[in-house]
Amino acid sequence: MQELLSFITENLQMIYIVILMIFVGVEVIGHVPAVLHTPLMSGANAIHGVVIIGAILVMLHAEPDNILALSLGFVAVVFGTLNVVGGFVVTDRMLEMFKKKK
Repeated sequence: MQELLSFITENLQMIYIVILMIFVGVEVIGHVPAVLHTPLMSGANAIHGVVIIGAILVMLHAEPDNILALSLGFVAVVFGTLNVVGGFVVTDRMLEMFKKKK
């Protein structure tokens, strides 16, 4: 418990920034018209490639006997990859709607 409290006190500014990011994100997304949700979300999913890079870096720097870090890194790579592929699939479907039919 003492370790958790010391972590929170050492990283209090970072916690404030994350909370502020959550509120700003909800406010920004809440004011986007429904027509733009699909293109914005597909673009945001494509940006999640950064999650994949971060997870790979965590796995590279983890010790071989640290099963928790390796497992979380693997799960992050899998979910990040699914998110990126899903973003591109949604974008492709959206662009197919605007092509002229033969």
